[in-house]
Amino acid sequence: MSWPFRHSTDTNHRPIKSSPDHKVEGLMLHQIPRSSFQPQIHIPPSEPPRTTPQNPLNESNFERNYRNICNLLLSITRSRSLFKGLQLHAHIVKSGFLTIHLVCHHLMNFYSKSQLPHCSRQIFEETPVKSATTWSSAISAFAQNELPSLAIDYFRRMLDDGLQPDDHIFPSATKACGILSRCDIGQSVHSFAVKTGYGRDVFVGSSIVDMYAKCGEIGDARKMFDEMPERNVVSWSGMIYGYTQMGEDEEALRLFKQALIEDLDVNDFTFSSVVRVCGNSTLLELGKQIHGLCLKMSYDSSSFVGSSLISMYSKCGVIEDAYLVFHEIPIRNLGMWNSMLIACAQHAHTEKAFNLFKQMEGVGMKPNFITFLCVLYACSHAGLVEKGQFYFELMKEYGIEPRAHHYVSMVDLLGRAGKLKDAVSIIKEMPMEPTESVWGALLTGCRIHGDTELASFVADRVFELGPVSSGIHVMLSNAYAAAGRYEEAARARKMLRDQGVKKETGLSWVEEGNRIHTFAAGDRSHPYTKEIYQKLEELGMEMERQGYIADTSFVLREVDSQEKNRSIRYHSERLAIAFGLISFPPGRPIRVMKNLRVCGDCHTAIKFISRCSGRTIIVRDNNRFHRFEDGNCSCRDYW
Repeated sequence: MSWPFRHSTDTNHRPIKSSPDHKVEGLMLHQIPRSSFQPQIHIPPSEPPRTTPQNPLNESNFERNYRNICNLLLSITRSRSLFKGLQLHAHIVKSGFLTIHLVCHHLMNFYSKSQLPHCSRQIFEETPVKSATTWSSAISAFAQNELPSLAIDYFRRMLDDGLQPDDHIFPSATKACGILSRCDIGQSVHSFAVKTGYGRDVFVGSSIVDMYAKCGEIGDARKMFDEMPERNVVSWSGMIYGYTQMGEDEEALRLFKQALIEDLDVNDFTFSSVVRVCGNSTLLELGKQIHGLCLKMSYDSSSFVGSSLISMYSKCGVIEDAYLVFHEIPIRNLGMWNSMLIACAQHAHTEKAFNLFKQMEGVGMKPNFITFLCVLYACSHAGLVEKGQFYFELMKEYGIEPRAHHYVSMVDLLGRAGKLKDAVSIIKEMPMEPTESVWGALLTGCRIHGDTELASFVADRVFELGPVSSGIHVMLSNAYAAAGRYEEAARARKMLRDQGVKKETGLSWVEEGNRIHTFAAGDRSHPYTKEIYQKLEELGMEMERQGYIADTSFVLREVDSQEKNRSIRYHSERLAIAFGLISFPPGRPIRVMKNLRVCGDCHTAIKFISRCSGRTIIVRDNNRFHRFEDGNCSCRDYW
């Protein structure tokens, strides 16, 4: 690998970027104009003026020159000034300071912070004598720049050279293990830290907690956390993040509350995890309180916190506040753009999603595979086949190979649009084996368009994969039942029972103050059951006067019409809406969350309810948001 310098007197010259194989084209050391590093010297009136200010880099005193170089490297690293750093590197090479360990350390750190870890690697390899600091800089550069395998490899090389890790090297090694989800290697590093006396060090211990949490070993993480004599923000944040990742939201919130009570340090990563908990559990009021705490502690401008806040407000059905957060944060990372894109897609703000994508390109933010997943999702739920195909092909122009999730979105897009043959064709062209999710997307299209023959074919392919989720069995059963083939539907459900898997119970819930009220179909356990059912009867009569007729075809059981009518009238989402109507003040939107897809008849009924009550009703099912206002839905009946 050659250095990214080239001889040029053009002040607008840009550094040459690394090519995919990490080689840099190139190259001669750039001549540094002496004036580039001339300091601004204040001369007091009592002193005679100097005729020529001296450049600190050219001081004859070795120690002063050495200190100046280190200070300049630190300053340039903080300012992320790549061009000045390249100039300084050239001067260091010419001056012979590259043999000094501390200068090498600062220079490697500069390239690491500039996201050029392979330049750090080159400096490391060219250093004749490698100290523990030099090894630490290299391993850290790889771990911090998403090169965990290299970090582990250099950690092993360091041990082979007979050097012992310290409290800087161990955290970098454990971070690499966490990125790779290699708990086995992480356990070895942990054991070595204990043997060498670093097991109780706060920095090493915190990194081990974080590593176990990211590997999903929450029990080991908590054991390490509880045994630590001293904890810092990394250990608390890692533990809270671990509980969040495992879906143990209550424990994550309890730990966060304990951290605040003990007046411990928290950072933007901690807040990001806790806000994500509120989004996952749709705890809007608590999320707002934590947002207020972020403002109070000046973490509201963090991109990490901003990304989680956008996601939280979106998942809680308050897309307007998600937009506010997005526009209020001046510096946005890719995570923020992606969070806003998926929010737009889920709330049927399709054109805004496309405009955001254009804005990303305009500001030079390069999309990644998640970005394209978001826009494909938007296309799928708006039925925009040509747009979806355009973005699918655009991925390749950005050098992104479609993954299984992208194929799921394309199959879902074509299946929902009724282009089932095209969906089958794209599955056949996949470079990898189709996953359960891919076949499930095709099965959804079969159910929507009543193609039970293709559904049977899909079922055979799915069952060849081995044990599958209960959702596939239910989708297959529903596809048969929707076509009136009740025997096949019963057979699919029997297969589910034979495997000992239970169908997920349909639930809907609504937040009132700090309480969550949850309902199942036909539920009569709520304290306000009498008022809820009375409200539904009143609504039912008013809806019928305005033309509502129940569509009992969505009752996928072989029962008489009267039973079907009774069954569909008390679905969980209707009970939750009725509770909202009798409990919330007039004018307040009713936000209902649901764990399964809303049925077609309930979708029609809620449109009538919104017109009769004059309320805005927002329903989130397992796919998207539906905003009902004055008898219309934001999905335009395409979902």
